[in-house]
Amino acid sequence: MSQDFRLPDLGEGLPDAELVQWLVAEGDTVSLNQNIAEVETAKAVIELPSPFAGVVGKLHHAAGDTVEVGEVLVTFDGGGDAAAPAPVHEAPAEPEEEKATPNLVGYGAAPRRSARPQRRARVARGDGSSAVDTAVLEAAPHDAIVEQPLERPLERPRSTPPVRKFAKDLGIDLALVEASGVTGLITRADVEAYAARVGAAPAEAPATAAAASTPAPRSGDRVTRTPIRGVRKHTAEAMVRSAFTAPHVSTFHTIDVTKTMRLVASLKADRSLEGHRIGVMAVAAKAVCLALGRNPSLNAKWDDAAGEIVEHHYVNLGVAAATDRGLIVPVIPDADAMTLVELADAIRELAGVARSGKTPPAAMMGGTFSITNFGVFGIEAGTPILNPGEAGILGLGSVARRPWEHKGKIALRDVMTLSLSFDHRLVDGAEGSRFLVDVASVLEDPGRALLMR
Repeated sequence: MSQDFRLPDLGEGLPDAELVQWLVAEGDTVSLNQNIAEVETAKAVIELPSPFAGVVGKLHHAAGDTVEVGEVLVTFDGGGDAAAPAPVHEAPAEPEEEKATPNLVGYGAAPRRSARPQRRARVARGDGSSAVDTAVLEAAPHDAIVEQPLERPLERPRSTPPVRKFAKDLGIDLALVEASGVTGLITRADVEAYAARVGAAPAEAPATAAAASTPAPRSGDRVTRTPIRGVRKHTAEAMVRSAFTAPHVSTFHTIDVTKTMRLVASLKADRSLEGHRIGVMAVAAKAVCLALGRNPSLNAKWDDAAGEIVEHHYVNLGVAAATDRGLIVPVIPDADAMTLVELADAIRELAGVARSGKTPPAAMMGGTFSITNFGVFGIEAGTPILNPGEAGILGLGSVARRPWEHKGKIALRDVMTLSLSFDHRLVDGAEGSRFLVDVASVLEDPGRALLMR
């Protein structure tokens, strides 16, 4: 009996998704809830678990295809709770009490399992391909498998789609690459380091770093065309909608942040705070939360449908993050209730997840105000565009040592520019200016935070 697995509603209300890559091939035996594919919606890359156990009969789409919700993704032979008889490489059948039902939207909820289903283990050939199953190796004489360099782990190595593509272009099996960081995520630098050790080269022709992430132009082409998909498409639509719906006003304020930089340096030297990485971004986030409490019009929403202005009595702080797939704005819920250390940890965690491409869609919803840090690129000021549904966004410029008037004299000070964009339907110039001055007062003298509530 065959079973069709259709692309489910992923819980975002989005009509389709792009197939990033298959994690299985036709003929593979999969277990219930084993991840079989990665798809990219307008908001995030999501791994799809299989709602059936059985053998992959047919993959109906190729990587790069846009699949509508409800379209057949894959057909299983022997699908359902009772899988087909296991071949030599299939994991042993589960005990009756451990069998589960699928847990995808539209397929019902799964009961708790005592063990997580795994991909069938394989080992890597010297040429970077993988085909020999663990069970087969265990049955073979030892001298027959000496040339196999390393057995794959049970779980697929953690990395991002661009890194996986880069490794594939070099002919490198990611199961052989060791992650250098504490998160266990394999980075491009890890792949490059491994390639340098083994002398790996692209399978077809030498490629530059840029060529690994962008389509190579055909000979004689004067332009390169890349389909507008995924996060970049969603971001473009949101920004156009925001720019032509909310009347933007931007204002700027250049300030002396020498005291904040000294505070940050002292906190980094504090052994009790080791590992928290409290930086200017965290101090600015705390200043924003305090300033929004004093200027609530910046923490409001224009509700056209209801004909109302909705003022929030909490701060869900959006933090813009540049990723390989485009700009995303994950949200820190109830940021106004957090300490400086908690804000720093939350920002660090959001940035790490965003760079891995695994930010869940729910983490990018419900923001009430946003901040963006273009100072990390050496930019002094800009005019950020509002995140749809929010009244304001604060841009942080780079911090630079400059001659500055201080206590009646010219001295070298740490100086930065704040850039505030706001919705003029909700915020007038005086309110926007007061908010910016309140943020600046904390960054100029962090001790003033003790006087604000």
